[in-house]
Amino acid sequence: MSHFAQIARVPGDPILGLMEAYRSDRNPAKLDLGVGVYKDAQGLTPIPRAVKLAEQRLVDSETTKSYIGGHGDALFCSHLARLVLGAASPLLAEQRAAASQTPGGTGALRLAADFIGHCLPGRGIWLSDPTWPIHETIFAEAGLRVGHYPYVGADNRLNVEAMIAALSHLPQGDVVLLHACCHNPTGFDLAQDDWRRVLEVIKARELLPVIDFAYQGFGDGLEQDAWAVRLFASELSELLITSSCSKNFGLYRERTGALIVCTSEAEKLLDVRSQLAFIARNLWSTPPAHGAAVVATILDDGELRKLWRDELEAMRQRVAGLRLGLVEALRPYGLAERFAHIAEQRGMFSYTGLSPQQVQRLRDQYGVYMVGSGRANVAGLDSERLDALAQAIARVCSS
Repeated sequence: MSHFAQIARVPGDPILGLMEAYRSDRNPAKLDLGVGVYKDAQGLTPIPRAVKLAEQRLVDSETTKSYIGGHGDALFCSHLARLVLGAASPLLAEQRAAASQTPGGTGALRLAADFIGHCLPGRGIWLSDPTWPIHETIFAEAGLRVGHYPYVGADNRLNVEAMIAALSHLPQGDVVLLHACCHNPTGFDLAQDDWRRVLEVIKARELLPVIDFAYQGFGDGLEQDAWAVRLFASELSELLITSSCSKNFGLYRERTGALIVCTSEAEKLLDVRSQLAFIARNLWSTPPAHGAAVVATILDDGELRKLWRDELEAMRQRVAGLRLGLVEALRPYGLAERFAHIAEQRGMFSYTGLSPQQVQRLRDQYGVYMVGSGRANVAGLDSERLDALAQAIARVCSS
């Protein structure tokens, strides 16, 4: 008898498949705009100097490899909560908010999903259309009913009115997932007035927001990117926030993140955190220590913190400059206006507006790799190759 005979093969993840195709491509001029990691001018995903210094300090001072507990590194959680909510947050002062460490932002999303499924049964969750594909599977696997609200339409424009209209008709008490900044995969972010309108709808429908905050510091700056999160935290009594250190600390493979919970009172926070610890125990028992220790070391030291902030700002400005540079490189071909939205978007990703057929031609004829939807990782660009990329785009758009 074969126990595994009936097990079917699952299609591979399209983005991971794109990585493999890129690696096997022998075109010396190939360009990887698919995988969502920051790259420097040499095409490498660098380790920030602040991280290297913190790691060396840990090598010299670390005395144990023991478990760090169900909620993770307490110093890391304290610093990350202040980074997200603000050092002067009343919620932190009143002990109505706290972070639980998770294996990356993905782990934070899964912990939130299982918490909702376990403690708030029957609630549906609503995701933007489009959204990060893993959002779909994480919440579905947790047993939640998944729905969608409009965000970016077929015309590749942010449709705030359709979004507000859809949110206004969601079942009372359901959960809505929002991207704090640097929307993945589109790069289109809400303006502050739009956020205020969304907040009013959430209040009226008594919805529970889950705010995915994976790119703090990559949009308009560390503090600016937290604006919507802090607005919601100040106006709502209950809120879930998923935070990731993959991008802004360059700790992709260290899987460092947290789920931050905001409650109406301190006693209720203890109730919620007891449930999170129980759920996490059955998911990963305790989270990995190294990445959290690195972040805690950086944020707990004035010099390292300043160095990290400067490095992060340099990354942010580089991505913003690449956006502007690509639009300018398209100008000689009469395409600057058509692709002007690339400079207006935020973060690493851009919904370029290229069709799947055009994306395929870019890959086959010019070795330019991006997701079939036209989503490009702007951080994968090289300033010296913007003209060549613009020429390739112009050619696929002209036929």
